[in-house]
Amino acid sequence: MEAFKGKYERTSAENYDEMLKVLDVNILLRKAATVSTPVMEVTEEGGSWNIKTSTTLKNMELKFKLGEPFDETTPDGRAVTAVVTFEDGKLVTVQKAKKEGEKSTKSTREMSSPDEMVYTITVDGSDVVCVQKFKRI
Repeated sequence: MEAFKGKYERTSAENYDEMLKVLDVNILLRKAATVSTPVMEVTEEGGSWNIKTSTTLKNMELKFKLGEPFDETTPDGRAVTAVVTFEDGKLVTVQKAKKEGEKSTKSTREMSSPDEMVYTITVDGSDVVCVQKFKRI
């Protein structure tokens, strides 16, 4: 888990627009999201983790303790119950939609090297796989 701590900048995003379409994100927000270069910072204090993602348009924070479910509103506005676990060297986040008709997602963050994090997102009921790569800065 220590290996995840640090600050990263996105270097690539594969199938990002397609995933946002599956989540019913409108075209203006999709365009803004796909042209941004987010910076992600991972910190931990006393067992409480924080993943802060910042762009010029929006800042988002994911605060959690491993294995403890919590409620959150996703950047695209879905109300979900989420839980983050550490499995096989990966941070795994499962977000279950609270409203019928809204989508649930699963994402993994893994270190592919000491300086690169790979962030993979899937949407339940879809075969779209979004892969984003972040480089330590």
